[in-house]
Amino acid sequence: MKPDHLNTEREGLCTSLNWKSKFIWAKPDPTVPPSNSGLFWCGITQTCVGPDGQLAEPMNCCSANRHCHCDSEKAG
Repeated sequence: MKPDHLNTEREGLCTSLNWKSKFIWAKPDPTVPPSNSGLFWCGITQTCVGPDGQLAEPMNCCSANRHCHCDSEKAG
């Protein structure tokens, strides 16, 4: 089970937050254990730190209080 701060199902998650399984377009295979790597990166900076200097991970990237937060309305 993923720790809460790594939960990618959070409401309001920044659209610039990326993680490996986000780019795998296959149906989940229950016989293969999830990697749960916890490796995230910002699509703006292409690093694990956002443009505001804070760590790019779901717990930090679900708040519109961050000036760099992108939601689907802003991104469009």
